[in-house]
Amino acid sequence: MTTRLPDAYFDRMYAGADDPWRLSTRWYEQRKYAITLALLPDRRYRHAFEPGCSIGTLTAQLARRCDHVTAMDVADAALRSADARLRQAGCRERVTLYRSSLDVTWPPGPFDLLVLSEVAYYLKADALAAVLARECPRLQRGAKVVAAHWRHAVADYPLTGDAAHAVIAETPGLASVARYGDRDVVIEVRSEERRVGKECRS
Repeated sequence: MTTRLPDAYFDRMYAGADDPWRLSTRWYEQRKYAITLALLPDRRYRHAFEPGCSIGTLTAQLARRCDHVTAMDVADAALRSADARLRQAGCRERVTLYRSSLDVTWPPGPFDLLVLSEVAYYLKADALAAVLARECPRLQRGAKVVAAHWRHAVADYPLTGDAAHAVIAETPGLASVARYGDRDVVIEVRSEERRVGKECRS
């Protein structure tokens, strides 16, 4: 296995179904989105980044809390569905959609919210750690990082949800803010808190 699941894996998933993970219909997903959004400590965010946006179900909800959302996915079919969903929701103008993957250099932002929803476990642990160590320092200072993942093992995935969250927890500069967990899902919010030198006082 390479450092992450290949793009072809997701292309095959969407070739078989418009919504292969039933993101728009499963109670697990609806409940997870509600808890995720409820855990975010700020009422509004200026610019969110959502890698692995899939068909845009969460993206549309984020657009209600954010001035702008930049969302990406590796599958063209997913992005076409997301585009249609966002237009129907009346928020397409506040969302930038593009094709890319989590392990590629992220767009410049600046972002004050990073959303890792059911995406971090597609990378191997060392690859995920390297990406977060490289990209999280580029987030706006004080940015919130929310991660939400299925806790049960999936044979195709390099990591479980818990293993992915363990990697996220070890990322330098991310301080814990809030956490929810049950047998199916773990959701955590962290804050980007870079250490700075003490200010000189006269």
